[in-house]
Amino acid sequence: MKLLMIEDNHSVSQMMSMFFKKEKWDAHFAYDGNEAMEMFSATPNDWDMITLDLNLPGMDGMQVSAEIRKLSPTVPIIMLTARDSESDQVLGLEMGADDYVTKPFSPITLIARIKALHRRAELGPISKSNEQDALNDTEAFDVVTENFKLNTKTREAYLNDRQIQDLTPKEFDLLKTLAQKPRQVFSREQLLQLVWDYEYYGDERTVDAHIKKLRQKIEKVGPQIIQTVWGVGYKFDDSGADQQ
Repeated sequence: MKLLMIEDNHSVSQMMSMFFKKEKWDAHFAYDGNEAMEMFSATPNDWDMITLDLNLPGMDGMQVSAEIRKLSPTVPIIMLTARDSESDQVLGLEMGADDYVTKPFSPITLIARIKALHRRAELGPISKSNEQDALNDTEAFDVVTENFKLNTKTREAYLNDRQIQDLTPKEFDLLKTLAQKPRQVFSREQLLQLVWDYEYYGDERTVDAHIKKLRQKIEKVGPQIIQTVWGVGYKFDDSGADQQ
């Protein structure tokens, strides 16, 4: 794994470098936002993971996250935030981060989060030349409904045979969880437990932030299939999606 840690605290970076080395990861470090963007933009397709502190000199973490997403819509990003900054956590997720870890944090916790997120991202999409054949082969899809198909191995999702582009690992898992049980209503707490598959003490607004970004990507290819059930949570419903 090639990892970029963007962290202005040298002590934290030095500590994590030992853990990254133990995992045999190719870890690189940037100590301010501008340096981070220079490193990332030089080879945007080569990075497998980003850890991003929000409080950075030069260009802050929110700006860095937004700029990274312009260059790579899918590279996994884990934010590092202060424990009492829930608004920053939600805003960071809306800016494109996949997950967050609060400071001070245990290195073992961060390593576990990185591994969990990397497992979801390591399988790439199928080639364009084979895309139509794959669409016609319904057995290749793990979830097939009236107007929707999802392949867990290639981590691709299609609405009316149009691919929903640039899904981050968490967005894909969230969509899969909902689509596996069409029209079943999931509370935010249930989605936190099912999609974030580790002991998670997150704010339920984390789910709302991911739903918002997921809906934006769905609407680029077709009608909205993630419905809000007010006072309860969310459900997947693609019935009638082909008529809109």
